[in-house]
Amino acid sequence: MYFQKGFGLKSEVGPVLARTYQSAVVERLKALGYEAGAGGLHFKLAREFGFCYGVDRAVDYAYQTRRQFPDRRVFLSGEIIHNPDVNHRLRDMGIEILDDSRDTAARFREVASGDVVIMPAFGVSVPELEHLKAKGCVLVDTTCGSVLNVWKKVHYYARDGYSVIVHGKHYHEETRATASQAMTHAGGQYLCVRDLAETELVCQFIRGTLTAAEIKAKFEHAASPEFDPDLHLRRIGLANQTTMLMSETLQVQEMLRRAMIDRHGEDGLEQRFRAFDTICSATQERQDAVLEMLNGSALDLMIVIGGYNSSNTQALARMCAPRLTTYYIDSPDCIGAAGIRHRPVGAHEETLTPMWLVAGEVRVGITAGASTPDSVVGEVIERILALRGRTAGELTQPAHIEQGLPTLAKATAGTQSFA
Repeated sequence: MYFQKGFGLKSEVGPVLARTYQSAVVERLKALGYEAGAGGLHFKLAREFGFCYGVDRAVDYAYQTRRQFPDRRVFLSGEIIHNPDVNHRLRDMGIEILDDSRDTAARFREVASGDVVIMPAFGVSVPELEHLKAKGCVLVDTTCGSVLNVWKKVHYYARDGYSVIVHGKHYHEETRATASQAMTHAGGQYLCVRDLAETELVCQFIRGTLTAAEIKAKFEHAASPEFDPDLHLRRIGLANQTTMLMSETLQVQEMLRRAMIDRHGEDGLEQRFRAFDTICSATQERQDAVLEMLNGSALDLMIVIGGYNSSNTQALARMCAPRLTTYYIDSPDCIGAAGIRHRPVGAHEETLTPMWLVAGEVRVGITAGASTPDSVVGEVIERILALRGRTAGELTQPAHIEQGLPTLAKATAGTQSFA
């Protein structure tokens, strides 16, 4: 049994999702023009942030699944999205999240016929899907439409004899699933490049300054098993993990295009190189909103909220860090009396920064990755306010924004407060 459109239970789980993931504090900030202040703190909220449509849909389907199958074992093939708060709540509902593993049999060893398996917004690889079908599982597919769109492009490339280069993290669930689509066609091959440095290595090979042996050694775990640079980098098609930094993907595209021209000439380039824009719209909108804040606001610091393993949140932090002091946090618990726990861009561990919120007027930018619920964003704002002895109810409009909007109490009258 295979389900891709939920179970018609949206009206039943909707109120639960609203109570769990919405925030009156965030709604108040939006009503105040995405800017508000109290106690010398001036908050500016990105115009686009937090849950995207695909994430919202995936979480909705997970809640529907639990309600549809109350007496069955329900598994998630991995984290449904990269947010610790959301995944913790799903575990509390009795949904078991399986450990990530390259070994398909090991990953699904516990799963038996008749068990329910939810496939996350990132999708699963072709071998994993076939393995679960063979086991006789009930499958609930929450794969994001933007990811499915990339898969279509990969199929076109492989069908037409192009090797697929994926700009993404080779170990990420989405990239693995995307790359596996190339292998469904005879002769299909793939190679994953994580960043500009890895792309440059591929370009050096194309230009003839790096050997095939060097490429194979470097990309041993990031290429299809039979990948042969001499054969499979003659015709290439570029796709990407949908949550990568858009500006970097464009650079990857131009680097590869230029290398192919240098090697083979401009004539017939279309027969050797293809590229489509496959960054998802929600990722792009959140990146654009951050860029607008950086270019148009005199901010003192930026708070970026999202799971540390969330690629789209990492991309937001990478945009902010070179421009101003940036604290990348994964939960409200990161903010406390001792300081702020955060993960610097490029680091693999958290660090504690005491005395991060200086006295006096401070302009704080707030953004969040596409897998971060409003409830988490709202609680972060409340915790920052608490450091000044203030509450969200004291937030008022900056003088330059039109007055006359309702107070927090009026804005939330007759509704459940979810903060």
